[in-house]
Amino acid sequence: MTVREKLLVAWSGGKDSALALYKILKIPHYEIVAILSTVTVEYDRISMHGVRTALLEQQADSLGYPLERIYISKNPSNGEYESAMRGVLERYQAEGVSSVVFGDIFLEEVRKYREEQLAILGMRGVFPLWGRNTSGLARTFIALGFKAVTTCVDSTMVSKDFVGKAFDRQFLSELPSTVDPCGENGEFHSFVYDGPIFRKRILYTEGNVVLRENRFYYCDLIPLAPAHDAPSSDRGVTARFDRPSSPRD
Repeated sequence: MTVREKLLVAWSGGKDSALALYKILKIPHYEIVAILSTVTVEYDRISMHGVRTALLEQQADSLGYPLERIYISKNPSNGEYESAMRGVLERYQAEGVSSVVFGDIFLEEVRKYREEQLAILGMRGVFPLWGRNTSGLARTFIALGFKAVTTCVDSTMVSKDFVGKAFDRQFLSELPSTVDPCGENGEFHSFVYDGPIFRKRILYTEGNVVLRENRFYYCDLIPLAPAHDAPSSDRGVTARFDRPSSPRD
């Protein structure tokens, strides 16, 4: 009998982590134990992405995996982040987990940082998207049937007008050429609400757009009561009304 390698998936709720999970699920010798998300204590939201934890919980339920939260303050030092992460990883390591999956694509310094921190515990990182062309990855994400919305934009790199937009072909066509199609440089962050890895759609409505630190625009996503008869599909799912400080995704 083949023993499968136990993994945690670093889960930001966004498109890169969703596509990384999709890729990992294609490899039979891996066993996903839980998804791992960093939550900002003061806001009770996914760090950097600004998404409410109620929606994060719905994602985990739809994916069918336990959700492990790592709590940090709104302005964490590297030491605080590393200590919080290490405490959780040590617990899972004791249960036989040896690796963590990340959705990083090309930021060498971020990958090096992750690998160094994991090596301290004798663990390793798995990077299923690494080195891929980001334009191709963005198109693949959409072609697979994933649905996502932008929740945060860095206004020093992309216009406020892009926050709250669907991440689709039109979105890609409107992006300035200076902006990475996957937002790998932190230009924007997203929330995935449907796709081939989900058992049911995540329902939400759009709330206010707010500016933080005179730089980052966030679109609040407000959970709607889940529809019991709303399986994952390509159909529309929303009712619409009118600072990254630690390694991402």
